[in-house]
Amino acid sequence: MMPKSIGYEKAFKFSIRIVRLYQYLCKDKKEYVLSKQILRSGTSIGANIKEALQAQSKRDYLSKMNVALEEASETEYWLDLLQSTDYIDDKMYSSMIEDCRELIKILVSTVKTTRKSL
Repeated sequence: MMPKSIGYEKAFKFSIRIVRLYQYLCKDKKEYVLSKQILRSGTSIGANIKEALQAQSKRDYLSKMNVALEEASETEYWLDLLQSTDYIDDKMYSSMIEDCRELIKILVSTVKTTRKSL
């Protein structure tokens, strides 16, 4: 049985929100390029955390968590761009960016803690 991970659980819930954002962008805004980018990076955060939880070593764990952090940072960029180009309104942006930045904080902390223990 896999250990529970707050980061993973939050990333999974965030992925659901990202999928719904992707659906909204495609259906309502007819936007297909940026939406694919944020779908890929936003859902990849949780996938990389899930892989890290099954890592073969601490170095492998650190590497996968670093990838998750990179994907979260990229997702933050796409959210900023979608808001700045009026594809998402301020209310939607505020809610999504808050969740994204919370994931970034969790991942930064995890990476720093793991690095110290190597």
